Amino acid sequence: MTAARAPEATLVDLLDAASRRDPNGVYARFEGVEITYAELARRSRALAGALTARGLRKGDRVAVMMRNSAAAVATIFALARGGFVWAPVNALLRGEGLRHLLSHCEPSLLIADEALVAPIEEAGGGATPRIAHGVGGELDALLSGPEAFVGPAPQVDDVFAMMYTSGTTGPAKGAVVSHLMLRLAGEAVMLVSDARAGDVFFVWEALYHIGGAQLLALPMSHGVRLAMVERFSASRFWLRAKAEGATHIHHLGGILQLLLKQPPSPLDRAHGVRVAWGGGCPADLWRPFEKRFGVSIRECYGMTEASSITAYNDRGVVGAVGRPTPWFTVRLLDAQGRDAAPGERGEIVVRTTIPGAIFPGYFRNPEATARTLRDGALHTGDLGSFTADGDLVFHGRLGDSVRCRGENVSAFEVERVAADHPDVEDCAMIGVRADIGEQDIKLFVKRRPGATLDAAALSDWLGARLAPYQNPRYIAFVDAFERTASQRIVKRHLDVGLDGVWDRSRGERTTP
Repeated sequence: MTAARAPEATLVDLLDAASRRDPNGVYARFEGVEITYAELARRSRALAGALTARGLRKGDRVAVMMRNSAAAVATIFALARGGFVWAPVNALLRGEGLRHLLSHCEPSLLIADEALVAPIEEAGGGATPRIAHGVGGELDALLSGPEAFVGPAPQVDDVFAMMYTSGTTGPAKGAVVSHLMLRLAGEAVMLVSDARAGDVFFVWEALYHIGGAQLLALPMSHGVRLAMVERFSASRFWLRAKAEGATHIHHLGGILQLLLKQPPSPLDRAHGVRVAWGGGCPADLWRPFEKRFGVSIRECYGMTEASSITAYNDRGVVGAVGRPTPWFTVRLLDAQGRDAAPGERGEIVVRTTIPGAIFPGYFRNPEATARTLRDGALHTGDLGSFTADGDLVFHGRLGDSVRCRGENVSAFEVERVAADHPDVEDCAMIGVRADIGEQDIKLFVKRRPGATLDAAALSDWLGARLAPYQNPRYIAFVDAFERTASQRIVKRHLDVGLDGVWDRSRGERTTP
């Protein structure tokens, strides 16, 4: 595919062609159980027909709150077939975040795992018509019903999904995603991963996130197979990848760091994986990860709003996210809207040669749409710079920084250093009120299991590796972090309070 030629087939077109050509061919394995093309096509027709019989019409929104499962895959294809708009819901959402999503998208129907019904009702979603999946639920019966769907096939420009962005620093926004965008995302995955027919993608990423959804077309369009699991497990990761014959793994949101911090194992080099592709590999972990696990890192950068992947690194330039895919161009603009000087940082701004490759806007949010889409370009809100050879380097979010002692401190840079500590499993930095000046830095840390790291020792360790104004004043230890579907920490829910946390200026805990 070239920039001048957009994909013409939808997810449904590809599935129907594959089920006719190779009905017993394996689309994917979920937890070791095969899903064939014919089975997937049949189940999707059955559910699409059942939903149409219930009065749903093309364009109606259907919220789906399910963990990865064979039924979840069939449900997504059924919604696509019927022309309904899939509104995936993070299965970890609770409370206000879930309430916001359900009230904002106003679904005509809710499909959910039985185990997730309680939080839906607690969030005020109990009045929406619902189909449950699980013991005693209705979904499996509908998927096994008669192939009753009769209706026009979706077009490539039709809306496929309304995908709510991570919302790490503010309420999630519903990005409108077309079938075309999903297909382009899949094409970009093939460029990033250097995959070929017969390869096996180990899919731990939730399908309700673009990182999982972007793979849905690949078995039909490129002959790869998906090896899907219900959820990510660092301790069992390589064992499961080996069992599935995986050749490719996806990394995002600190996954590489979590794998590196697992105890050494004979499986570190006996898994069969060739490529780890994705986004967010710290430069200082790049070579150590490749050396320990014997894989090639293939880094990329992108957003749901621009068909998931904008740039990819196929030349092994450590620390870079590479160059744009054939259908995108990238500029870096300074605060005055001028091109940033070579080596300087600027906002990443994306344009496309394929109409529709950039999303049309956020659902029911014209203000956010106007800020993001300007003069035909996507203003990402991300910081980047170009190397001398023209490779893009990602430097984090424009808004994810703290003004401390007159300096802008990037959370991306502080967190990357803190995560290198051998006793730190994960961490997150935010700005909090300061006695003097703009803000102080508060660092939240989750220790590795069994670690006894204390705040004073960690502060001394950071002080040797960060500038004085970057070293967090406050350190708080936590047992767990609330995470988005892509395993990013939800920073807007972190406690900005200072009572009872360790204070570097005093060398002790603060008191209420």
